[in-house]
Amino acid sequence: MPHHQSQSTLQRRRTTMAPAAVLDAAEEFFTRRNAVYTAFLERRGDGHAVFRGQGGEEIAVGAQVRDGATEVTGSSYMFDAQVARFLSTLPVAPAPAAPAEGGVATPQATPQATPQATPQAAP
Repeated sequence: MPHHQSQSTLQRRRTTMAPAAVLDAAEEFFTRRNAVYTAFLERRGDGHAVFRGQGGEEIAVGAQVRDGATEVTGSSYMFDAQVARFLSTLPVAPAPAAPAEGGVATPQATPQATPQATPQAAP
């Protein structure tokens, strides 16, 4: 029997919010604003929060400062739509400028909340 959790996705978003504010927003969103899919805060650290939802499903949200903005990641097996909805509520930060030829920085496209499939383990 294959391990189904290996099919979970990792979603990302860059935001202008501070990491602590992102985690506060995640706590508000998952514990109060998501009526049918309410989750309970299981634990919270400086850069992450873990929630438990229906059937013990885990929702993990991480936030850390990187390249002048806060990089937010969210992951869940069953609540991917809710994670994407939460990420869409965060103000978008522009992507960091990448050096171009000749050493001149050029802005990158602004990333959106995009599911990224994680590698699947062999059965």
